Amino acid sequence: MSQEVRVRFAPSPTGVLHIGGVRTALYNYLFAKKHGGKFLLRIEDTDQSRFVEGAEKYIKDSLAWCGIVPDEGPDQGGPYAPYKQSERKDLYKQYVDQLLAEDKAYYAFDTPEELDVMREELKAAKANSLNYNSITRNNMKNSLTLSAAEVKERLDSGEAYVVRIKVPAKEDIRLKDMVRGWVNVHSSTMDDKVLMKSDGMPTYHLANVVDDHLMKITHVIRGEEWLPSAPLHVLLYQYLGWGDEIPEFAHLPLLLKPDGNGKLSKRDAEKHGFPIFPLAWQGQDEELKGFKEEGYLSNAFVNFLAFLGWNPGTENEIFTLDELIEAFTIERINKSGAKFDIQKAIWFNQQYIRTSSVEVLATELLSQTKENQVECTTENAKKIAALLQERIDFIPELYSKGKFFFSAPDSFDDKVVKKKWNDLSQSVLTTFSARLKEKNGLSAEEIHSVFEEVLAANDTKAGMVMQILRVAVTGEAGGPDLMKTMEVLGTNEVADRIKKAMESFSSMTSTL
Repeated sequence: MSQEVRVRFAPSPTGVLHIGGVRTALYNYLFAKKHGGKFLLRIEDTDQSRFVEGAEKYIKDSLAWCGIVPDEGPDQGGPYAPYKQSERKDLYKQYVDQLLAEDKAYYAFDTPEELDVMREELKAAKANSLNYNSITRNNMKNSLTLSAAEVKERLDSGEAYVVRIKVPAKEDIRLKDMVRGWVNVHSSTMDDKVLMKSDGMPTYHLANVVDDHLMKITHVIRGEEWLPSAPLHVLLYQYLGWGDEIPEFAHLPLLLKPDGNGKLSKRDAEKHGFPIFPLAWQGQDEELKGFKEEGYLSNAFVNFLAFLGWNPGTENEIFTLDELIEAFTIERINKSGAKFDIQKAIWFNQQYIRTSSVEVLATELLSQTKENQVECTTENAKKIAALLQERIDFIPELYSKGKFFFSAPDSFDDKVVKKKWNDLSQSVLTTFSARLKEKNGLSAEEIHSVFEEVLAANDTKAGMVMQILRVAVTGEAGGPDLMKTMEVLGTNEVADRIKKAMESFSSMTSTL
């Protein structure tokens, strides 16, 4: 590509950033970096009525967690600042005036009630379209049907109005989408969208096109829901004299429900108990789960996200962000929607936890023990993290699945106790406990040697008593390497736990 690639992610701060929005940002970022270009963040806050406090910060925090760093944006600045549309309000009027002067847009004075009447009449007539368009505008209250003097009088009196684009009656509008190929729309199916609202703020359509042009955006990569608007944007480029500078478009496939039946929604996430937002959100009326807070690693989340609608064409699925940049191409984005598979997200998280450094996991564990007011040394945190690394799906499970490292169990797996607690296991545990009490600071290998000696003395094998020993020490029937677990706990602690557990076992079996 001869010219510098420039792309933008342009969210509206009207609520929480959906996973689909994060994917759009990611694909834009990957494409820009693949081609040595620039990734811009632009906040499209022209709809002040839907503004949500904290939403802009949430957007920025979400991108930062994913490692998607803008080259230009509200915080970074750049040659085309400001990057918030509410701060660019004065830029747009000149383009509205240009369109009005060239008869490519017009004033419309219709009230909301009059618009409702129009739509009801069209509905009653079973019209193909209920839009304000090249046919219906001739019967409405606008500068195309009113005299110039009356239009001036209404404007001078301060009467409320909007400015609408004047879509041609019978033209084909074509664009080539990088994902979907050629798209052809007849103008008779389009409506005269509002370009400037009654409060003087531009609508998304006008501001989007003007800003993309002024910021020299070369590629517009966005969700499929914007495909119906693309012909209008092409028309605006042409009307404003920028027909030779229209960016290339790529409309991304929808994210679908797990069963593939319909678009993924917040309701689906709540129903099935999985997150669809990058970070948790605490609003006035709602509390939403976030991937981060649920225990997903950011690099696992990004890897999972990249594969929702794209694939590298190889069997490999594990990619760092740099590797995704290298592999990413628009051509390998799917046309059809991508099913959201939370089990695949969990799988990615498992893979990244298994390859994380023990030091990183130990730091996470120490943070969790501190939060739970539990003492843990850095050395033990590393040992515990190493033991649990292959056994957890999420970061918070370091503590929740490793609680037995910090406190003796107060309940025991009754199925194991019922099956394995007998005279033999009682003899082995009694002797083993006593031997451990004699020594301290034993390694896992040394503890295993003591255990083997006790087994030999009782003329039995490990399989006969290992599970009941584990339950005595941890309360659970399964878990990480038991000898290494006992090394972390220390022989005195293990001996005390066995003694206490044996008392419980006898009580439990006496009532069976």
